[in-house]
Amino acid sequence: MMNENESRPLAILKRLFTQKYYLRVKMLKQFSKFFSDRKYLELLFPMRTGYKLNLDNPTTYNEKLQWIKLYDRNPAYCMMVDKYDVKGYIAKIIGEDFVIPTIGIYNNFDEINFNDLPSQFVLKCTHDSGGIVICDDKSCFDISKARKILNTGLKRNYYYDNREWPYRDLKPRIIAEQYMKDENTNTLNDYKVLCFNGVAKLIELHQGRYSNNHTQDFYDRNWKKTQITQGTYGKVSNEIAERPALLDDMIKLSEKLAANIPHVRVDWYIVNNHLYFGELTFFDGSGLNPWDRYEDDLLMGSWITLPDKKTVAPPQDFGVQGIDMFY
Repeated sequence: MMNENESRPLAILKRLFTQKYYLRVKMLKQFSKFFSDRKYLELLFPMRTGYKLNLDNPTTYNEKLQWIKLYDRNPAYCMMVDKYDVKGYIAKIIGEDFVIPTIGIYNNFDEINFNDLPSQFVLKCTHDSGGIVICDDKSCFDISKARKILNTGLKRNYYYDNREWPYRDLKPRIIAEQYMKDENTNTLNDYKVLCFNGVAKLIELHQGRYSNNHTQDFYDRNWKKTQITQGTYGKVSNEIAERPALLDDMIKLSEKLAANIPHVRVDWYIVNNHLYFGELTFFDGSGLNPWDRYEDDLLMGSWITLPDKKTVAPPQDFGVQGIDMFY
């Protein structure tokens, strides 16, 4: 429970960085396969967010994302989260010009011929989140380190960690992509457009990604910086970022991709005044990263209108029911 005299962010951080918390989450994830999807999320959710999960009447953003995990089982979502397969879909819906060029696709690390790769490139697993290696200079590229990162990713079934079901049956592969960097700024900002029932309402801006200066800020669709923060994930910057020149296009295209979907995050990069699609994510932070202010969790939850269970694809519980009787 949170002490009345301390702030919510401080209370969350204290809980997240306790040994007891890590041990409980680690133990739960070790036995993940023995729980049904619903029971697993009911156990994990309060550990991560600090409050009990209400699936019968979800009101917060994080609660509604858990509901969507369980009850919106649109088979198309599997193709849409595969980092290689989604490129064909994006090209068909909004045009190939927005797709980051693919250099190669591989079933395993040993298939990669590094002599054929350019001096700069990006390698990442197509079936998970986080399995990525960025090479900005091949002359000093650590192949052994890359092998370890990507082979670990290939063995991982991302579904079991947080029950993001679209990832469960994806084929593990490695994709090599063109290295992206804006020549005007010498950086690569990450713009994540959060769409709620097809309407773009927030842009989650990440600056300094994969560095010690990583910041995360939330802007509304008119590029007004909001008070929404998520201190457990990224620190807030001290300035207001310049409005992207391609913001209107970014919003328009995001809403086109988000049509008829309760909630989806559409990621973008701007490179040399050109807009490039990053990925589609149906569960931002897996709906498990706590918000610094509970009222923001509620506000964002109010923006999602959940479909009737009768109108969505029937749920298929991939977990095992047996151990649930003990909880």
